[in-house]
Amino acid sequence: MLRTKLSVVYACLLAGATLWLTGCSTTPEDKAANWNASKLYSEAKDEMSSGAYDKAIGLLEKLEGRAAGTPLAQQAQLDKAYAQYKSAEPAQAVATLDRFMKLHPASPALDYALYLKGLVNFNDDLGMLSYITRQDLAERDQKAAKESFEAFKELVSRFPDSRYAPDASQRMTYIVNSLAGYEMHVARYYYGRSAYVAAINRAQLAVADYPGVPAVEEALYIIVKSYEALGIAPLRDDALRVLEKNYPKSEYLSRGFKAGSEPWWKFW
Repeated sequence: MLRTKLSVVYACLLAGATLWLTGCSTTPEDKAANWNASKLYSEAKDEMSSGAYDKAIGLLEKLEGRAAGTPLAQQAQLDKAYAQYKSAEPAQAVATLDRFMKLHPASPALDYALYLKGLVNFNDDLGMLSYITRQDLAERDQKAAKESFEAFKELVSRFPDSRYAPDASQRMTYIVNSLAGYEMHVARYYYGRSAYVAAINRAQLAVADYPGVPAVEEALYIIVKSYEALGIAPLRDDALRVLEKNYPKSEYLSRGFKAGSEPWWKFW
């Protein structure tokens, strides 16, 4: 009798364990498995419209494979890059765009791909943290800004009539000002630590590489003050003449470094 009862208990435990293991091994159903290309694209667009970019990326990746070789697959790549950009995945977005441009060099959407690539790096360089802290773009690493500039430059030069060209041109101007501002940020750092030769070198770099931008005025003033601190009057006077000729109403001449206390930049 006891053996019979134990057999029943063992059988029940075995059945329960089997059911548990079966439940654990069950994978979620892929609702998109049998969707056609049109359905995939429609659902992906709906997910993007609702801000569910991570879900949209998965659907668009399926669409790329299912519609390979068609214009819809190309559109899926571009939409995926945009979704990655909105998901704060700039590296993935740039990689997707680079792949698109390599595979489809004659695509009518190439101007958009270049614009989006520039925009990804532009906003990556701005970043949310800088918005919160009001940190100048010129005070941070310039790699993303330079890559953004190159993408916008290619867009404007290859597709001057593109609908994206005017905005790209404005952003290029901002980036150039930013790059010059970066040199001034470094020059100010050196000047503030009495490293006057290093300050002169960075300020001269801004004058030579970015003529005509707002930062050049301060660059010339730093050169003047650095030569003055080094006691090299002839070079100080030369730099001062250049400053007075190009900026006769410069507030640096009357207010000194206080004239540059307000940043020239603004957030987009």
